[in-house]
Amino acid sequence: MTPLSLATLDDLPAGIGRPAYQRSDLSAGIVHFGVGNFHRAHQAMYLDRLMCAGKARGWAIVGAGVFKGEKVVRDTLAAQDWLTTLVEQSAETSEARVVGSMIDFIEPGNAAATIARMVQPDIRIVSLTITEGGYFLDAAGAFDPSHTAIQADAATPDDPQTVFGMILAALRTRREAGTPPFTIMCCDNIPHNGTVTRATLTGLARLSDPAFADWISASVAFPNSMVDRITPATGDRERAIVAEEYGIEDGWPVFCEDFTQWVLEDDFPLGRPSFEEVGVQFVEDVAPFELMKLRILNGGHAAIAYPAALMDIHFVHDAMAHPLIRAYLRTLHEREIIPTIPPVPGIDLVEYANRVEDRFANPKIADTIPRLCHDGSNRQPKFILPTLRDALLAGGGIDGLALECAFWCRYCAGTTASGAPTPPNDPDRERLSRTAVAASETPHVWLGMKDVYGDLSADERFVQRFSFWLNMLCRDGPEDAIRAYISAASV
Repeated sequence: MTPLSLATLDDLPAGIGRPAYQRSDLSAGIVHFGVGNFHRAHQAMYLDRLMCAGKARGWAIVGAGVFKGEKVVRDTLAAQDWLTTLVEQSAETSEARVVGSMIDFIEPGNAAATIARMVQPDIRIVSLTITEGGYFLDAAGAFDPSHTAIQADAATPDDPQTVFGMILAALRTRREAGTPPFTIMCCDNIPHNGTVTRATLTGLARLSDPAFADWISASVAFPNSMVDRITPATGDRERAIVAEEYGIEDGWPVFCEDFTQWVLEDDFPLGRPSFEEVGVQFVEDVAPFELMKLRILNGGHAAIAYPAALMDIHFVHDAMAHPLIRAYLRTLHEREIIPTIPPVPGIDLVEYANRVEDRFANPKIADTIPRLCHDGSNRQPKFILPTLRDALLAGGGIDGLALECAFWCRYCAGTTASGAPTPPNDPDRERLSRTAVAASETPHVWLGMKDVYGDLSADERFVQRFSFWLNMLCRDGPEDAIRAYISAASV
């Protein structure tokens, strides 16, 4: 078995893809916050493809992080010269390659070093995959200036602790030095993610320097994007597969599906890599694509996650093999989600939804239901509730969406249908659990969480259907609830 490093690349087994370039040929162009699995399977992979083709060698990635807990990832990657083994898997085949497009990783939590690197003129893009919960948004998806971390950075802008505080400090220094501002490229699953990033950044700036906020709005580019690639977490299973099947000792390999998509608005004043040469689609308006993906794929993940968890199913592909769960997802897609999505150029939405279902069913990925259930308090308002609002406004079907909300509530009560405990995987777990237990007797209590449901708690139709499904779940269990939904939908 070969320990992964620059020195051992030539010793890797035959058939393992590897960088067709020397590390000395690369120079930095991007600082990226959130060096997780998705980033390394997506943005870093696209850059590696370009670099292997002799392109984009001035656009290498410098990793960055805010939390000291990210130091574990940094130390692991540092020991292997920032290299990552990427295993791309279809249902039938697997292919491994080593990705080398990252050349450094700033010590997480070191704000001064992070700001100093972003100030340098060679950094022309700052990109982010900091998860949906990292943008300080309220239930309506607007910037929340009352958040404790935001208030702290507003009070001490010269000593920032958040991603956005660090970016503001770097932009301020660049402006004072006459250095043009970098482009800020969000790669998170948030509707209008560039617009949201601008709102959070300028919202924070406005708390201490309104004129600076105005300058950012006028001078800094925030292209919107849609990103897509199913990328599960790494564990001992993945490390063992890389060692046993590919002969590589990698402390943090990344497994992902063979499908990948990136739709991006072309707004990069200081230039960008030629991503279109490796499959990235540039469009004038990414909104139709991101709405399609957020509602069908991300909403679909949420829809299967909680009933599967309640049935003690661990893997996503096993959930898709359960006839009731797959039938629930298909009915929900066709009857309630797709009708809320305007036409998307060049896309048949039913075919897209069918492809998403097949991707979920890929057994090679071994994506887990606990991963999909994680952080529901941030994901539900982004992936489910906007669809529900549109369906209500249009007078369309909402039973499946109301049932999904009931599944989440029942999950947060703390046990599966068999009585097994559900994991504490939400930052607001204590409140959610307390409220879910109370909702088992008085369902509408759950919808009273205004930071999650907002004005939906006042919609009588939604409240009635949510209460109906939660009562059935608590009385009869998830399988009977799904049967009842499918039966009613087929009438």
